Amino acid sequence: MPGALNITAATVDPALLDLPWELPLENWPNEAIASLPKGISRHLVRFANLSGYVIAVKETTSEMAKGEYDMLRTLQRLDIPCVDPLAVITNRTDKKNRELPSVLVTRHLKFSLPYRALFQGTLRPDTATRLVDALAVLLVRLHIVGFFWGDVSLSNTLFRRDAGAFAAYLVDAETGKIYEGGLSNGQRENDLEIARVNIAGELLDLEAGGRADPELDPVTVSNGIVAAYRSLWKELTGSESFDASERWRITERVHRLNDLGFDIEELAIKTTNEGTTVRIQPKVVDAGHHQRRLLRLTGLDAGENQARRLLNDLDAYSASFGKDGFDEEMAAHEWLIRVFEPVIKAIPRELRGKLEPAEIFHQLLEHRWFLAQDEGRDIPLAEAVSSYVNTVLRHRRDEATMIVPPTESITVATPTITGPVDWRDLV
Repeated sequence: MPGALNITAATVDPALLDLPWELPLENWPNEAIASLPKGISRHLVRFANLSGYVIAVKETTSEMAKGEYDMLRTLQRLDIPCVDPLAVITNRTDKKNRELPSVLVTRHLKFSLPYRALFQGTLRPDTATRLVDALAVLLVRLHIVGFFWGDVSLSNTLFRRDAGAFAAYLVDAETGKIYEGGLSNGQRENDLEIARVNIAGELLDLEAGGRADPELDPVTVSNGIVAAYRSLWKELTGSESFDASERWRITERVHRLNDLGFDIEELAIKTTNEGTTVRIQPKVVDAGHHQRRLLRLTGLDAGENQARRLLNDLDAYSASFGKDGFDEEMAAHEWLIRVFEPVIKAIPRELRGKLEPAEIFHQLLEHRWFLAQDEGRDIPLAEAVSSYVNTVLRHRRDEATMIVPPTESITVATPTITGPVDWRDLV
């Protein structure tokens, strides 16, 4: 291997040096190649085995390799689903000292496949629709962080099966650019039109090759990304106005976001003479994020879904009472002693073995929300506690044997909540 080879990487696997970089990628021997399905690419791409995992090697220009490497690392920091960039290798020459193209090396995403490899035989309409829906979610995530893709397509995406649906990952970022001030509507619409045209072309290509179900309409399916994208974008970024007596709609909005796989990074409530406006900034979070944040802020150890629900209530409390400027730990402590603990202490002693405290609080909030929906008004917390205890909790089986030891937060009996101790009773 020529000694002038340049490798740019955060960490370098020594085994990377053993690959035949002195050969054009198309001439790499079979023993260096990993046999995996590939998507369509304008550049030559090969897979190779490296230290127990698989890498993808793409020949391109030095400038484009460095630019895409930096962009993928940036997208990773922004929690965007994309391939993992490993290295940029430049100054390649063959044994006769002739210049060879630079390469970008990425880690192959386990259990992911290009769209052409996701179906056996012919592509059915429902599978095509699910692929397009997954790509729409990815495109929305990219646009939220200000990323203009410029070449949206099924071919530039990898897909993982996800409980009957698909999760999409960006695999080609060489045409992309991040705008710090966010994207304009024109830029988003441009990306969306590129996606629509490219998807239609890719599906028409499958149809021409006899690999698409006769009932699949490429144009209809490709148009589906426009509808899916706009619906999701509106849900994630649109403001919602409602009367001050309908605060339960905040919880409804957060539930819809959670169902779509998004969390709230910021929740702002502004009250005017015209009504109340809720603005929600979405953010995709990693597994276990809510458990770790709740434990750090309050010391409460809860399940992930329980933690998500409690944190949503904590964030709503902070927004309603202008605590956004407070230290996060201080606001959490105030919520704990003014909201969470009074609720738990209000549960009758004989019912405290029914559920663990976090689950009780979660179910109470759900119960209160359903009551508000049914009656079209905000339900005072004390009223919700009484209704929950008598209509729900008393009829549950005792689960005390599953809570060892019982937490201190349910050891002191307080029959009711009295006084203005909870923010929900004040708004």
